[in-house]
Amino acid sequence: MTPPNGTAVALRALVEVEERQWVKTLKRLAWRRTALFGLGVVSIVLFAAAFAPWLTPFDPLEQDINHRLKEPGWQTAEGSVHPLGTDHLGRDILARVIFGSRIALVVGLSAVLISGVLGMAIGLVSGYFGGKVDDFFMRLADVQLAFPFIQLAIAVIGVLGPSLRNIIIVIGVSSWVVYARVVRGEVLSIREREFVQAAIALGSRDGRVLLRHVLPNAFTPWLVVATLDMARVIVIESALSFLGLGVQPPTPTWGGMLADGRVYLSTAWWLATFPGLAILVTVLGINLLGDGLRDTLDPRLKL
Repeated sequence: MTPPNGTAVALRALVEVEERQWVKTLKRLAWRRTALFGLGVVSIVLFAAAFAPWLTPFDPLEQDINHRLKEPGWQTAEGSVHPLGTDHLGRDILARVIFGSRIALVVGLSAVLISGVLGMAIGLVSGYFGGKVDDFFMRLADVQLAFPFIQLAIAVIGVLGPSLRNIIIVIGVSSWVVYARVVRGEVLSIREREFVQAAIALGSRDGRVLLRHVLPNAFTPWLVVATLDMARVIVIESALSFLGLGVQPPTPTWGGMLADGRVYLSTAWWLATFPGLAILVTVLGINLLGDGLRDTLDPRLKL
């Protein structure tokens, strides 16, 4: 059964409006060169993590003491080149940096997903219902912020043991507060708007109002916070790995490579320089992309 002509015209008009809106959004993002640079960096890191085994001929775990502490560009007798040199155990630095991006992205994406979903749920419930529910969750957030993160991480990892799963859980569970507060602030404003009040007046249940009307309007600031928070999570994971509380050797991590290279700063500067640059460039790219998304998606900001 085909819809009436008027309905079909209205649907086509709605689709055209949505397409024009997406085109405008992409154009606004394209005008921001820093955001495009950040998008390029993030794309390169994602590509390197996904195709790591095909980007380097060396095994990141293979040791060769005869080739230890070789400078960048050193070539073996067989003709193999180590573009970034080798470390104190003869392992290829480039291979370890590329494979280390996998750990950084897995921790970043997983922890942000856990904390983002948890914070989104708490922020929606707290902002929409208010009252004692809001007071309970906000005081819980204050308690969470009162714990120094490093002390909490040391305590939890000391009990559970250092591993990829535990570091994701620690970072994810302890980072929900910023999401909850941002979403709560948006919901406090959204719930007073006419379309929400109309939905309530028409008898819509609270769950339907939250999912159909409040959540889509609170998603944009959540997405921006999640993008920026991923950079913070990567830095935290590197710091914990540097302290020996993250993923354990011989698995390559950027923070662990920094810890190995600090002893050789005066004799083999490349051991710590290249993983440090990997952290710097990746975090900078994610932050620039997050800033671009914020400026593009926020209707209060003009290009």
